[in-house]
Amino acid sequence: MKLRQLVYIDEVAKRRLNITAAAEALHTSQPGVSKQIRLLEEELGVLIFERNGKHLDRITPAGDRILETTRRILSEIENITRTASEFADAERGALSVATTHTQARYALPDVIGEFRRDYPQVSLHLNQGAPPQIAGWAAAGDADFAIATEALEHFDELIMLPCYHWNRCVLVPRDHPLAATTGPLSLHALAEQPIVTYTFGFTGRSHLDAAFNAENRTPNVVLTAVDADVIKTYVRLGLGVGVVANMAYDEVQDDDLVRLDASHLFEASTTHIGFRHNLFLRGYMRRFIEMFAPHLTSARLDQASASYPGPRYEALVRELWAELPER
Repeated sequence: MKLRQLVYIDEVAKRRLNITAAAEALHTSQPGVSKQIRLLEEELGVLIFERNGKHLDRITPAGDRILETTRRILSEIENITRTASEFADAERGALSVATTHTQARYALPDVIGEFRRDYPQVSLHLNQGAPPQIAGWAAAGDADFAIATEALEHFDELIMLPCYHWNRCVLVPRDHPLAATTGPLSLHALAEQPIVTYTFGFTGRSHLDAAFNAENRTPNVVLTAVDADVIKTYVRLGLGVGVVANMAYDEVQDDDLVRLDASHLFEASTTHIGFRHNLFLRGYMRRFIEMFAPHLTSARLDQASASYPGPRYEALVRELWAELPER
């Protein structure tokens, strides 16, 4: 068994069994990848992939178990490299963060600016996607950190630590009837308006639906988007009122819109940051997390990694939850 054979089967699985795509990603030939997979299967005495003619059709049950072990092995090999790099050059390396548009656009710019000033020799990669994509990238090692709010059931392979609570506001043009609202905005008044908000599964959208369901109301959602800037564009065009994260409102850039507090209407959402439990956290990685969530100190990260999964890890999360800031 050779290390490159494990790399090959892992890449083929990641590329949805497309050997050609895997070979291109690995900068090698398709016949070479196929040959090494065959040799590994012959050595192990089991098929990792079932074939349909010349094409791979699916992963076998044995292949699933072998690939699971392979990912752990490759992750530990990566940790060896990270450990060596930490001692060889603590302030040089790479960091990949997977997150949603809202976090990338509104929560991370200040953190990234500070991080770049402190670690100019670290190459930073920001990948945006839906929560299931983000979870998959981090679990597969294609991203170091996952930052997300929704669909946390997809993140069960990661240590997920709470960072902060946030809620929503309603945005309307200055000439909109709701702009003259005095006193707290009511769910009844909001239900009478066409609503432009996030696509389900993004940026706390589930809490909006839950609030309306609790009062047996159906929100009149006329348009959804994953991008708060897109939502604001259509609010300006008069398509409806916007329900967005508080952090998405900028007093200067959005001064043509009126912001109405809606935090009393909806349950607060909580943003988490996650990473693989066996990931070696280099010094600059720990610093990035602490910049984003100051209560996630290096000592607490070690505590989370050492206790995950189990009662002590769950107790730590409860402790962290009790001291989260609001944004």
